[in-house]
Parts: sequence; C-alpha cells; structure tokens
Amino acid sequence: MQLAGLGRLPLALARVVLAALRGRLGALCWSLAPWSLPLPLPLLSWRRVSVPGPRAAAGPRPQREQERDGAAPTPTSVNYHFTRQCNYKCGFCFHTAKTSFVLPLEEAKRGLAMLKAAGMEKINLSGGEPFLHDRGEFVGKLVQFCKQDLKLPSVSIVSNGSMIRERWFKKYGEYLDILAISCDSFDEEVNVLIGRGQGKKNHVENLHKLRQWCQDYAVAFKINSVINRFNVEEDMNEQIKALNPVRWKVFQCLLIEGENSGKDALREAEKFLISDDDFEQFLDRHKGVSCLVPESNQKMRDSYLILDEYMRFLNCTNGRKEPSKSILDVGVEEAIKFSGFDEKMFLERGGKYVWSKADMKLDW
Repeated sequence: MQLAGLGRLPLALARVVLAALRGRLGALCWSLAPWSLPLPLPLLSWRRVSVPGPRAAAGPRPQREQERDGAAPTPTSVNYHFTRQCNYKCGFCFHTAKTSFVLPLEEAKRGLAMLKAAGMEKINLSGGEPFLHDRGEFVGKLVQFCKQDLKLPSVSIVSNGSMIRERWFKKYGEYLDILAISCDSFDEEVNVLIGRGQGKKNHVENLHKLRQWCQDYAVAFKINSVINRFNVEEDMNEQIKALNPVRWKVFQCLLIEGENSGKDALREAEKFLISDDDFEQFLDRHKGVSCLVPESNQKMRDSYLILDEYMRFLNCTNGRKEPSKSILDVGVEEAIKFSGFDEKMFLERGGKYVWSKADMKLDW
C-alpha cells in the first residue's frame, strides 16, 4: 500500500495502517542495529523463541499496567530468575515453581547483551535453584558469557548450595565475582522446619565446604538469610563471624500474592511472617556483625529489578508479581517502564556497592 493513498482512507483505518507500518519499521531497525558487543554467534543466526503472553504464563493481568512517571530507569543491577525449579521447599519462597520453562541459552545471552547495552553493570543469576538446570552447566555458561564476553564488572549467583560441586569452580570460578548461599539457620532442625533440607544432607556443613571452595577459587562469599517466625529468636553472631562473608544480607520475610500467599499460591507463608519490631530486635542482636546488610519489606519490595524466566520485569508494587512484556520482544527501555522499580530506594538501601572481586582486596 502506498503512503500517498492514506489521505483517501477513513481516519481510523489510516491510524491502524500507520501503527502497523511503525511496528514493521521498528523491527527492521532492530535487525539492522549495529552491535558493538562481542557475541559468540551472529545476531541473525539466533532463533526467535515464542514467549507465552503474560496472561497465559502468569494468570490474569491488572486492568492497566502502571507506568512510573519520568524517564525509564537504568538497569544498573538486574536479578535474572532464569528458572523456577528448585530441589528445596522453603515455605516462604516468593518465586515458586509454577513452570519448568528455561530460555534457550542463546536467547538468554541475547537478552543479557541487550541489558548490558542499556547500562547493566551487575547481573545476579538466581531461581529457583540455578544449579539444578543442566547440573550447573547452564548457569556456568551464562556466568562465563557475562564476564568474558560482556565484561560486566560484577557477576553473582544466589543458590541454596546443595548441588554445587568443586569441578564447577574449577571450570567457571574465575568468571564469578560473588556466590551468595541462602542460609536461614545454623540449627538443622530449624532448616527442616523451614523446608531448607534434603534427606541426610547437612545444610550447615555444606555451607562451610562452599566457603572454603570460594576461598580456594577466588570467589567472594556471601550469605543470604530470610528472618521469619522460626529463626527470629536465633543468635547467629558466632557462626557468621566464623564464616566471615563479604556481605550478610538479612531479609524480612515478605508476602507476594500469587507466589507465597493467596488462592493461586504454591506456598502459604503467613505462618512465617514477623512484625517490624521482631525484625528490628533481630537486627539489634546482631549489630556487632560488620558485614550485616539489613533489608526490611519496605526497602525490598520495589528496589530490585527482577527478570523472570521469560525475561519480563516483575512489578511488585501492588503486592504481587505483575510482568511486563519481554525485553526480547519490546526492548529493555520499553519493558522497564512497567517494572515498578524505585531507583532512589535501590541507592538508599546500598544496592550499589563494591561488587567486583577485583576491587574487594580480599585475602584469598
């Protein structure tokens, strides 16, 4: 259809035609865009993956996505939950195993390259349990790509640690800046109550083994703890100081509707909840731990950029995870507008810190 003919069309139809032409032009510009990032395969060799629409993958959507005012934020630090599958059953988990979908490796790499081009400096690979898929090879290849090809200043993983083997460190350890291991208690009976247990394996003993491997292979060691009804009275001072992580991130147990709360949830985390006062008392008991980094519900909810397994930003502003469109379909700048991300709170909570192991000056 010739553009000159648009003047003879009804106004409504002309608008539809123009919108379609703009969409095709945008796709053409994307396919011809110059790529300065070193990628292992030419862009045109990647196969397009059909990503299920938000309604099919994540349940009913709100009537209207809420876009934050002002310019789109920069994705400085991104948490990519590339899998929902996990071998543990933590009762408060707020990224539950609703699907087994994982993007093909090259599609995941393409999305990560797009994020780097948009300003990403740190990627945190998480799940589910990231070492479950392909026995850690998938996450290892992502780590290597992000550090070696994208040259990101910081590449980190959050894991429960149960499936990590020393051979993984030998192959991929040089590319990893930080390994964060989830540990909510130093009492194995409490870990079992929480759901962080697997047969006869001792979660705490494994934590010390992983700490040693991190030292042997020059990876910064971090601990994440969710403070909840079962561990809020625990004194962890001695154990944390002995392990000496670079950071001890302490979260207040958080409810997310549809994930660990509500009729569509796979978990019922209400019994794990603690009050703000309970959380403050726990923090006060551990104020002598220099690596302690506390995060209340208020700080945590909107100050993380979270990508799901389809590379959609998850907006938690309304108390549930409402997905944007995938960055693979609409680009980072468009998708991030609907992330609900509070960039100011991200900076206030100390979201940007010395996160490259090259700058930490650690005694390996």
